[in-house]
Amino acid sequence: MSDSDRSKTDYEYSRDTLYDLIQKGRNALEDMIEVARESEHPRAFEVLSGLIKNVADVNDKLMDLNKKHKDISTKETLQIPGSTTNNLFVGSTTELQKMLHDNIKLKQDNVIDITPKLSNKE
Repeated sequence: MSDSDRSKTDYEYSRDTLYDLIQKGRNALEDMIEVARESEHPRAFEVLSGLIKNVADVNDKLMDLNKKHKDISTKETLQIPGSTTNNLFVGSTTELQKMLHDNIKLKQDNVIDITPKLSNKE
């Protein structure tokens, strides 16, 4: 089994586990809310707040897991460019403007007019 396959399997297992923990935590939250309401005991509300915090932490861990998986996936597909070509003009701004103007004029001269000529009979 390659590292990529192992990483994907671990990610899916961790994700399923976190989903299961979140679902069980939500069910426990509903039950604890009922206990806290009925007993009106301060300790029950303290336990309820701790349970809320734990479920929120597991949700946060799920988001971290997704971010880490995305980072690992992009590292595997990252490609290094072969080479970079930079153009450099050495000269004055007047020379640059003249060169650009000459290039534009040359391009305009090389344009072929393909529009049909209309006759004067119209």
